[in-house]
Order: sequence, then structure tokens, then C-alpha cells
Amino acid sequence: MIRREDGQSLVEFAILVPLIFALMIGIVDFGRVIHSQLQLELVTQDAARMAGLGESDEMVKSYAIDNFVTGDASQLSVNVSPSGEKNSGTYVTVEMTYPESIFNMFGNYSIPFTVKTSSTTRVE
Repeated sequence: MIRREDGQSLVEFAILVPLIFALMIGIVDFGRVIHSQLQLELVTQDAARMAGLGESDEMVKSYAIDNFVTGDASQLSVNVSPSGEKNSGTYVTVEMTYPESIFNMFGNYSIPFTVKTSSTTRVE
């Protein structure tokens, strides 16, 4: 009896292609989230430096929102502490959070993730 195995490789290919495709999309999506994290860290450091130089809290928040170009800046949360007047020699901390989601290709089944950064500097 002779068996034909012409379709075996085609079936294996059909099984593995969605898995490989999902893996590649996941790698790219993870890189997108890491890029958001790095860009948010840079903006946080610049905003903390501005706050350390005596800029107002509203100016620091406005700067952060204007310079965050990776995602939707309206979802960016900026917190400056302590708020208000800052005395020379004290420390000021700028904290930023931005909501992200991993595996957007799954739609409603994507994984929500919050990117958080903070930077502290001394007020001059």
C-alpha cells in the first residue's frame, strides 16, 4: 500500500503561520510600548528640570503634554509634587503615567498596561 503525503507540509504550514504571525506582531507591539516608556522618561526628566529651575506647575504640565508625541497626549497624567511655591534647596518630583495596551491585534482581549515614570531634581 502506497501512502501519499503531499499535503502534510501544507497542513503544518497552515497550523504554524498564525502562531508565527502573532509572535511577530507581539514583538513589534512590545517595541512600541518600550518606545512609549523611553519617550515618557525623556519628557519627565525635562519637565523635572524645568520645575527645578522655578517654572510654575502649569507650565511644567503644559510642557509635558506638548512634548509627548508618542501617543495621545490628552491621556497623559502629570503630577508635580510639591505643588505651588518651591524653595531653593528642596526637591521637586514630576510623575507621569500613560495608559497603554499590549496585543492590540486582539481587540477587546488586549492587555491594559500603565507606563509610569518619575524624576526628582533639586530646586535651584
